[in-house]
Amino acid sequence: METTTTIIISVFIGLVLGYIIAKILERNNASKVIQRAKKSAAAILKEAKSEAESIKKDKILQAKEKFIELKSEHEKVILGRDKKIGEAEKRIRDKESLVSSELAKNKNLNKDLEDKVKDYDHRNEYLEKKQQEIDKLHFSKIQQLEVISGLSAEEAKAQLTESLKDTARAEAMSLIQDTIEEAKLTAQQEAKKIIITTIQRIGTEEAIENCVSVFNLESDDVKGRIIGREGRNIRAIEAATGVEIIVDDTPEAIILSCFDTVRREVARLSLHKLVTDGRIHPARIEEVVKKTRKQIDEEIIDIGKRTVIDLGIHGLHPELIKAVGRMKYRSSYGQNLLQHSREVAKLCGVMAAELGLNTKLAKRAGLLHDIGKVPDTETEMPHALLGMQWAEKYGEKPEVCNAIGAHHDEIEMNSLLSPLVQVCDAISGARPGARRQVLDSYIQRLKDLEEIAFGFGGVKKAYAIQAGRELRVIVESEKVTDDKAATLSFEISQKIQTDMTYPGQVKVTVIRETRAVNIAK
Repeated sequence: METTTTIIISVFIGLVLGYIIAKILERNNASKVIQRAKKSAAAILKEAKSEAESIKKDKILQAKEKFIELKSEHEKVILGRDKKIGEAEKRIRDKESLVSSELAKNKNLNKDLEDKVKDYDHRNEYLEKKQQEIDKLHFSKIQQLEVISGLSAEEAKAQLTESLKDTARAEAMSLIQDTIEEAKLTAQQEAKKIIITTIQRIGTEEAIENCVSVFNLESDDVKGRIIGREGRNIRAIEAATGVEIIVDDTPEAIILSCFDTVRREVARLSLHKLVTDGRIHPARIEEVVKKTRKQIDEEIIDIGKRTVIDLGIHGLHPELIKAVGRMKYRSSYGQNLLQHSREVAKLCGVMAAELGLNTKLAKRAGLLHDIGKVPDTETEMPHALLGMQWAEKYGEKPEVCNAIGAHHDEIEMNSLLSPLVQVCDAISGARPGARRQVLDSYIQRLKDLEEIAFGFGGVKKAYAIQAGRELRVIVESEKVTDDKAATLSFEISQKIQTDMTYPGQVKVTVIRETRAVNIAK
């Protein structure tokens, strides 16, 4: 037991001694670490101080360099300002010297002017004295003359004036008569000179409208495709365009016959597209003709714009521009209406320049003088008055409107433009070969044939073909039955027979076609 106690006490004492020894060793190690840390901190502080000193020196050097740079720039600015101030001072000194010299000149001029004013005053006083002396002398001479003649000055003046009046009146009457006779001769000569000069300066090609167009083909094989199986393609083209297509033995060509140039042009362009595309059948024909009509409408506007630009006419209403474009597809006694109107506009411009009138208004009136012929529908109103109404409606000036309405003497002329347009219209129409009276009456007869057909109900289209020997009428199938189509054909033929005069016979063909169309979606 005692041994155990001794062992425990020994162990406890050993542990206490070990703990004390460990603490002593730990304190020694900690003091060493602290010393090493102090040495390291001192080294770091020393190094930081040296780096700070070097940085401080660098910053001081940079600051000095920046200061020197700023100082040099400032000195440059100061020098520049000093230079500008010196130049300004020099200019001011120059101006001061100039002003001083000008002031000296002005003083000299003022002195000269004062001397001249004094001289003028002296002369004026001298002249007034002389004028008074002359007036006294004149008055005394008049009194002496009155005593000698036995008449007062007023009576003598009245007698002298009366005698001079009679002499002057006789001489004036003779001079006026001579002037009138000379003016008549000169006016005729001048008018002839202006007209002849104008005609010589405006030389245009003659454009006679025909009723046929030749459509050239690359080969005769295309003719068969145009005709189609049992002639269905050619019938479709004729029905869609109203143009008669003549296919004969002429090599590589077919003939398009129609009095209406618009229809003929639509047919020509449609055929060109169909032949180029290669697909020729009734449905395709109708589609191409419809697109071609739209193309012609756009071309009409483009032609009108080009025409007014070529003539130098500005500010024309779009509807009037469209009417000018339509003139290309109209004719007057066989003369193309657009070329005729362009020629009249140029003639008016030249003659207006010769007479000292407004050339722009003259050209405007000359171009628009026949726009009353453009509408397709026939009216009882003369084309000059109809054109004047259009011009007034679309804001043209009164002089232009009067020139349009009076160029065939339907209304009274109230400006110089009116006789000018009338003369130029006559010059253009009177050129040799410019017009054909027979063609115009023939075209009018064909139009009258179509108008008769449109006078009946249910008629959709009407085309006069075969030079007026056949009237082809296309009716709406919903409104006209098969039985009524035969009756309609008879009624139209009777109407033509009653109302018109024509050579030979007129064949009336009524076409009724029924279509059922549905769309699969």
